[in-house]
Amino acid sequence: MSETATPQKFEFQAEIKQLLDIVIHSLYTEKEIFVRELVSNASDALEKLRHLQLTEKEVFDDRLELEINLTTDDKAKTLTIQDFGVGMTRAELVENLGTIAHSGSKAFLKALGEGGTKNAGLIGQFGVGFYSAFMAAKSVKVYTHSWRSAEPGQLWESDGGGSYAIEESEGQRRGCKLVLELKDECDEFSQESRVKEILERYSAFVSFPINLNGKRINTIQALWLRGKSEIKEEEYTEFYKFQAHAYDEPRLRLHFSADAPLAINALLFVPKENTEKLGFSRSEPAVSLYCRKVLIDAKPKDLLPEWLRFLKGVVDCEDLPLNISRETMQDKALIE
Repeated sequence: MSETATPQKFEFQAEIKQLLDIVIHSLYTEKEIFVRELVSNASDALEKLRHLQLTEKEVFDDRLELEINLTTDDKAKTLTIQDFGVGMTRAELVENLGTIAHSGSKAFLKALGEGGTKNAGLIGQFGVGFYSAFMAAKSVKVYTHSWRSAEPGQLWESDGGGSYAIEESEGQRRGCKLVLELKDECDEFSQESRVKEILERYSAFVSFPINLNGKRINTIQALWLRGKSEIKEEEYTEFYKFQAHAYDEPRLRLHFSADAPLAINALLFVPKENTEKLGFSRSEPAVSLYCRKVLIDAKPKDLLPEWLRFLKGVVDCEDLPLNISRETMQDKALIE
């Protein structure tokens, strides 16, 4: 850190304070969702960087792998999430994390004001996932360096109260490194096994490598987004066993895509055995709902008719009408 750098304090805009209160106390039903949100943000930053590399001649620290790294420390009670994406300048930190200019927060609050969570619109319009970190963290530090070489590294820090501080920080890699100092009651998120479970549940199909304490987590590809002609039979079988937690091979499969009225990609399987017929308990829905390769609901009740509850697999919809927290579907008529 630069010896001459002095932290500059900023007050959160009133709307951001309001937003933080909603996110921390009432938006998400499960605290673990913050891991999904921050990993999704990291993936978005890497996607933007990948496009920039095609259009820009000079990108800072250009030899870095496009990957997401998580580190847990159960002694210090911290969780670190690092991406080597586009990063942020000082101005972008203020703009994206402290004001309503580009974070989508204004639209978010307007939607809540107009119709409450029932008519809250599409999550894609809102970039509010970052603030979910404060559900579990008592303080968040964002170490970042923009893809622009001339810009210095920065450190953004806040406890989620009324203010945040920014100062220059030397020696930063390109992208963002979030260090979350966890609340005492949320120290479970500093345990490797707990974070691994969350990543495997929600982020198993993110496009970029996700490493937890140096070990790759997402090794199965999102087959439903690939062309049928390029997928081998054994890949389908491996995917079925992973997704359905099964040991047998599927009896039938259906791999299809549609463009209207929603952009949908689906990969569905019929198991060899009907477990209900064998005397097991009544099956729960087992076709998982994804939005852009991120799990929204592992057991959505309204996605398929009740009599198809024996099916296994994935339905992924890019423009799915979700509630603000990306936890439930809206606009049932459109889904039907």
